[in-house]
Amino acid sequence: MIKLEGITKSFGSLQVLKGIDLEIDKGEIVSIVGPSGAGKTTLLQIMGTLDAPDSGCVLIDDTNVSRMKQKALSAFRNSHIGFVFQFHQLLPEFTAIENVMIPAFIAGMSSSEATKRAAEILDFMKLKERASHKPNELSGGEKQRVAVARALINNPAVILADEPSGSLDTHNKEELHQLFFDLRNQFGQTFVIVTHDEALAQLTDRTIHMLDGVIQ
Repeated sequence: MIKLEGITKSFGSLQVLKGIDLEIDKGEIVSIVGPSGAGKTTLLQIMGTLDAPDSGCVLIDDTNVSRMKQKALSAFRNSHIGFVFQFHQLLPEFTAIENVMIPAFIAGMSSSEATKRAAEILDFMKLKERASHKPNELSGGEKQRVAVARALINNPAVILADEPSGSLDTHNKEELHQLFFDLRNQFGQTFVIVTHDEALAQLTDRTIHMLDGVIQ
């Protein structure tokens, strides 16, 4: 599903990633843990094609994304990868269902098809009654579930999450963590989650420990 070979990345004189080799299987839920500055988020961004490595290659679904031109890469990212961030990044002027539909419109999905799919996902997330609410009318847990629904709209092969439960209270954290496993079981997605949450890391199929730009 995901294969990283010899990934290095520097910012100025600071080498953040020092030759990362990593394979993640289809349907796996993998957590990446380590102290701040270990390179976790940089690795996730490279895995998600949001940033390019200085050397090495990234393969997703047997496609070498490291060789793709920017326009093709953007289209691949939109259709194959979903993102969930610590702070939901919902657009405040749009309702929950409109926020979920945005990636579908970018992919060229019709309005009727996008509306139908977004409604189905929000129903699965137990957010059917909140679909017409704007972000400021939703709780923190609801906003993060809307963000997960947005990541799912194009049925991506992999979901990349960066501290997805970092801004949530204990109850909402537990609900979100369970949701990842429910989604994997229902839709077969692969999840890669950068987290400081030990409880979440212990639940995942595999935990990858990073320190000073290398996998331990």
